[in-house]
Amino acid sequence: MGEGRHDDLVDALGYIDPAGLDYQSWLDVGMALHDSGLPMEAWDAWSRRDPARYHDGECARKWEGFGHGDGRVTSGTIAKMARDRGWDPRPAQQGPGEALEWDGEVAIVDPTWLEPSELPGADGADPAKELAAYISALFDGDEVVGYVCESFERDGRRIPANKGVFTRTANDILRDLDRYGDIDTALGAYDHDAGAWIRFNPLSGQGVRNVDVTEYRYALVESDTISKEMQLSIIRALELPCAAIVDSGGKSIHAIVRVDARDHSEYRDRVERLYSVCRKNGLEPDPQNKNPSRLSRMPGAVRGDAVQRLVSGPCGKPTWAEWWEWVQETSDDLPDPESLADAWDDMPELAPPLIDGVLRQGHKMLLAGPSKAGKSLALIELCAAIAEGASWMGWRCAQGRVLYVNLELDSASCLHRFRDVYGAMGLSPDHLGNIDVWNLRGRSVPMDRLAPSLIRRALKTRPIAVIIDPIYKVITGDENSASEMALFCNQFDKVAQQVGCAVIYCHHHSKGYQGAKRSMDRASGSGVFARDPDALLDMTELEVTDDCRREHDMRSSWAACQDVLDRCAPWWRDSVPPDTQGVAARFMDWAKDNMPFLIEKLDAAYSAAGEAARTATAWRIEGTLREFPGFTPRNLWFEYPAHRLDDTGALADLRPDGEPPTPAERRRRGRGRASKRVEEERRERVRIMRDALAACREDGIKPTRDAVREMIERIEGMTVSKETMQNWTQARAKWSPIRCRQDGSNELYDTEDEAIDWDGEASVG
Repeated sequence: MGEGRHDDLVDALGYIDPAGLDYQSWLDVGMALHDSGLPMEAWDAWSRRDPARYHDGECARKWEGFGHGDGRVTSGTIAKMARDRGWDPRPAQQGPGEALEWDGEVAIVDPTWLEPSELPGADGADPAKELAAYISALFDGDEVVGYVCESFERDGRRIPANKGVFTRTANDILRDLDRYGDIDTALGAYDHDAGAWIRFNPLSGQGVRNVDVTEYRYALVESDTISKEMQLSIIRALELPCAAIVDSGGKSIHAIVRVDARDHSEYRDRVERLYSVCRKNGLEPDPQNKNPSRLSRMPGAVRGDAVQRLVSGPCGKPTWAEWWEWVQETSDDLPDPESLADAWDDMPELAPPLIDGVLRQGHKMLLAGPSKAGKSLALIELCAAIAEGASWMGWRCAQGRVLYVNLELDSASCLHRFRDVYGAMGLSPDHLGNIDVWNLRGRSVPMDRLAPSLIRRALKTRPIAVIIDPIYKVITGDENSASEMALFCNQFDKVAQQVGCAVIYCHHHSKGYQGAKRSMDRASGSGVFARDPDALLDMTELEVTDDCRREHDMRSSWAACQDVLDRCAPWWRDSVPPDTQGVAARFMDWAKDNMPFLIEKLDAAYSAAGEAARTATAWRIEGTLREFPGFTPRNLWFEYPAHRLDDTGALADLRPDGEPPTPAERRRRGRGRASKRVEEERRERVRIMRDALAACREDGIKPTRDAVREMIERIEGMTVSKETMQNWTQARAKWSPIRCRQDGSNELYDTEDEAIDWDGEASVG
């Protein structure tokens, strides 16, 4: 459907009543919707408007059998039906800041710049030779040609009286024209006041209906809204692939245009496209001439005071395919290549930055991150920063209007978030009029359908940035397909170009740990998401150590206390002892005795800041930039509802979640794990010995080494050898779990029958 203007196609569909269509036309609507990328539900919902013929499930069954892009029926089918019923599509508007017309085609020629073409006069005409040239150009020798010579008058006009002749071949007619040199003799007498008619497509010889057409080769373009001279100029300027051009002898030129269709459905589609191009370039074709078996004016025949002259034989592009490719290339609205030599000494100005050092105005940016990174809140923070001309994540933003497209939150939640973010950022809401919020939760559509509506609304306010949050709600196609995602991302280019604004959007990470990946490889789906934007900012969570969190807790609590003091007791720095400033807990103890009038507010701020710090998460933003040099990764604390730049450097040494440790870190961790394992084994031996010695006392058994070994086997179910017991009870062994003392000495019993007196002390060596 050209540029995918689905919303206009749905609008056109509203003008068509399914109850007024025959079965084939109803099917054609479904095939056109399928070809345009709209869902089956659109066809089903429209079909329900005809309850008498609607059958539940029939649309779904038919839909499965429709082809994919075979060109038989397209959106032009629906457009034509709607136009015939009064639909008036918006006129095409081209250029920066203007939305494309729904089928994407633009004017190729400007009739106001064309000069009228000269038509041949009646003098010197050879009717038989002109007709022979016409037939030779259109038909093969063995093909049947239909024509009508008889006419009658109706409402003051002479029109064909019957179906005419439809059994003679082109060779038959050419032979007689050559033999007699006269149309009246070769074809039969006709009324010279009315002229004669001929069919431009070959027939079966059985009749003159559309089903009797054997080759859907040509279509008729006829218009009488402008002069014949201007009609001819436009036909030539459009390079229509004409087999012949005939002066009707009346108000119009008849262009016999090669369409080379395989069947009737393709013929209808190509005629729709042909007429659409003509219509947009100042030539309004008569829609009654669409039939492939239609009659056209016979060249060489006399019509009153004029002659139906053969103006031209084959001209324009040689085939439909070449012409259509030329139309697409000519009407693509792409700029011509520029010579570098012409611009070298007069370089155009670069677009000004929207986010200093990151993104220019009119460019695209993607913010990627995992779930719960606060991406939506980060984008709301960006909205506020642009509206107020403030900083975002430490980058200064240009001030201007911004449109936030909310696809995920209900309207109330979204608006409350804006208020909360303003408060958390400490921004004064002086320029709220710079922010427009478009709430589309529950109403989102694929991006190719959303883009035209977005452009129309954005053109009313001219924002310098459009923020779309999140894109998974509007993705069209498989996010892992590079080709489909390239088409999807092209919609952002369209918005940026037509509105003249930056487009900023967010996307989620793929599953699994992201620390081991490059920042540009973390976004879910195709690599197009990394390559398409001019700036890619990626958020990864950091593993926060206990020491780092305690430091953050202390700093946050003290900052909250300072905020209260600055507002309520601006003289406080002169009163609080220097050794108390900077340590929140110490200050709170001092404040209880020296600032009792503020203690309630200080307590509330201290507690709230501490709670926020304890639940805060740490994040690192890395960037891949096209227009600016790379930047040092920035570290942030995310304390709902806002992100705060870490200006202390506390997060600089932390690693992203899932990032593999360095070799040195692995060695340190290995040693730490080994030490921990030895420590655990020692403690377990201590427990076993204590339990065994206690059991010996309870049973009144003298705790010799042999007795303790037997008690361990009975209690723990484990066998301890004499050598092991000897090692466990050696005071000189640093790793020994038990050091036994008797009478305050370190002497141990060395024989099996000597007791192991235990004074309750046990230490790990």
